[in-house]
Amino acid sequence: MSVNAIADIEFSSELTDFITEWKEKPGNLIMILHKVQQEFGFIPREAAMKVSELLDVPLAKIYGVATFYHFFKLKKPGKHNIQVCMGTACYLKGGQDLVEELQSLLGVELEEVTDDGEFSIETVRCVGCCGLAPVMVVGDEVFGKVEKQQLPEIIAKFRNR
Repeated sequence: MSVNAIADIEFSSELTDFITEWKEKPGNLIMILHKVQQEFGFIPREAAMKVSELLDVPLAKIYGVATFYHFFKLKKPGKHNIQVCMGTACYLKGGQDLVEELQSLLGVELEEVTDDGEFSIETVRCVGCCGLAPVMVVGDEVFGKVEKQQLPEIIAKFRNR
C-alpha cells in the first residue's frame, strides 16, 4: 500500500484529539484502537497505518495487538452484525446449531458479510447472560433462549431497518 493511502483516510477531530491526548500514556495503543474501531466500525488498514505513523509504532505491533484481542475487527462487518454466544452454557444449549442455521439462512460463513452488506455472523465467548442460553446479540439487542425456528423472524426484523 502506498504512503498516499495514509492520507486517503480521514480521522474525525474527536479521534485526532483522542490520539493526541493518549499518545504518551501507557497502554495507549489498545485505547486508541478501540477509538478507531468506534469511529469506523472496524480497523481499516489505512487507519492502522496512520496510527502507526502518528504514534511512531511499527505496523506489525498494531496488527499484533489487533489480532490478539478478539474484540478488534480488521474487516468491515455487516450493518447488522449477529453475535452468537459460544460460552459453555450457550454452546451446550445449541449455540452451534444457531450458527449453522444463520449461515444457511444468510448464505455466508463466519466473519463474512452478505452481498447486500446487511448482515455478518460471528461467534463470541460469553455475553454474560448464561441463564438465557443460547444467546444471540444483534447490535445492542439481546435475544435469549433462541431457537432455530425464530431466526427467520429475527433476521426479518433487522432486514427492514
